[in-house]
Amino acid sequence: MTTSHFPAAIPRPTTRRRATANFCQLPATTTTASFLSQSKRIRQIKNLAPHKITDQLKATKLKWAVRLRSVAQEESPTKPKTFDAQKLVDFLYEDLPHLFDDQGIDRTAYDERVKFRDPITKHDSISGYLFNIAMLRKLFTPDFQLHWVKQTGAYEITTRWTMVMKFVLIPWKPELVFTGTSVMGINPETNKFNSHVDYWDSIKNNDYFSVEGLVDVAKQLRYYKTPDLETPKYQILKRTANYEVRKYDPFIVVETNGDKLSGSSGFNSVAGYIFGKNSTAEKIKMTTPVFTQTFDPEVSKVSIQIVLPSEKDLNSLPAPNEAEIDLRKVEGGIAAVSKFSGKPSDEIALEKEKYLRSNLVSDGLKAKEGCLLARYNDPGRTRSFIMRNEVLIWLEEFSLEC
Repeated sequence: MTTSHFPAAIPRPTTRRRATANFCQLPATTTTASFLSQSKRIRQIKNLAPHKITDQLKATKLKWAVRLRSVAQEESPTKPKTFDAQKLVDFLYEDLPHLFDDQGIDRTAYDERVKFRDPITKHDSISGYLFNIAMLRKLFTPDFQLHWVKQTGAYEITTRWTMVMKFVLIPWKPELVFTGTSVMGINPETNKFNSHVDYWDSIKNNDYFSVEGLVDVAKQLRYYKTPDLETPKYQILKRTANYEVRKYDPFIVVETNGDKLSGSSGFNSVAGYIFGKNSTAEKIKMTTPVFTQTFDPEVSKVSIQIVLPSEKDLNSLPAPNEAEIDLRKVEGGIAAVSKFSGKPSDEIALEKEKYLRSNLVSDGLKAKEGCLLARYNDPGRTRSFIMRNEVLIWLEEFSLEC
C-alpha cells in the first residue's frame, strides 16, 4: 500500500565558487585569528626593504592560494558513478517477495545508514530497518504482494505493493490492509539503497508520525465477524480511505430471483440446492457471503446468490431440482468494495452504493451499472454491530500504473 519524498543522498560536484564560499563560512574564531595573524605579519613587513616587502607579499599570496586549493579539493567529491537501473529493478523483483519469509531480503543491497520512513515508523540504519521487518513478521503475519518495480528518477526506483496483515495479539485478529508505493533512493557511490520511503494510498499526510496514519491503523482494528468459511478468492490491489479495489477470480453461483437488495426471498431455494435438493442429492459445503445483486439503478431486478466451493466445476455440478434455480459462472474482474456493519436495509445498502459510486467518479474510475450486497453473517445469530457487510460495484477498467 501532502506527499513529500525523502530525498536520496546524491552528491553534487562542488565548484570553486562553492569551495570559496565554504571556506568563508569557517568558524569566526578560526577566520578572525587567521586574519589577525596576517595583519601582524604585514605590519612587520612594512619595516623591511622594498624588494624584501615584495617577496614577502608574494609568499603570503601563495600560502593563501594553496589553502584555498586545499579546501576546494577536500570539498569536491569524486565524480558520481553510473549504475545499472534495470539490474536493480530485476533484483527487487526477486528480493522483495522474501521480505517476510525465512530467507528475508539481502541486507548487502542497502547502505549501513539507510533511512526508512513510513507514516508511523522511522529508522536510520539497516539494523533498525531489519528490526522493523522482524517485528511486523512476529506481530502481524504479513502477506506482501509486489505489483511492479520501475525506475522513476536518476537515482530512484519505485515499487507498488499490497500488504495484508492479521494482528495476532488481539483476540479477534483484525485484518489490516495497506497499499501504496515505496520510493527507494540509490547511493551513486555504492550502487546501494540509501533510503526507503513508504506512501500509503489510504491517507493524504504521509509524513512521519502522521496523525492521519495512526487513525487509519486504529480504524482497521474494529471487529467484523467473518465466518470461517470459504469465500470467493480475490486480491486487494488498492485500498483508499473509502474503499478497496479487488481483483476477483472467477467463481460459480447458484441463484434465483429475489425481491429486494436486502431481502431474503429465494434464499431457501438456493440453500436447498447445496443441502441436497439437486439431481444427485449431493450435499455441498456452505460458503460466505450470500450475494444479492441488482443490475440497474432502479433495482427492477434482483438476484440472490450463494457462491459454490472453488473446487467445483460448472459442467460437473448436479442440476437443480427447481426450474427457477440457475447455475452461473461469474467471470470475476475488478470491483470496488465498501465495508460496513449493522443490519443492511435497502435504504442503507443503496446509500452505501451511492457514496461508493461518487468516490469512484471523484477518483476517475468508470463503474458499471448495478451493484452487489454481500452479507457474511447469519442475521439471527450475529449481533448487528459486528456484522460484516459489503457493497461491490464492478469496474469497467482499472490500472495500477499510476
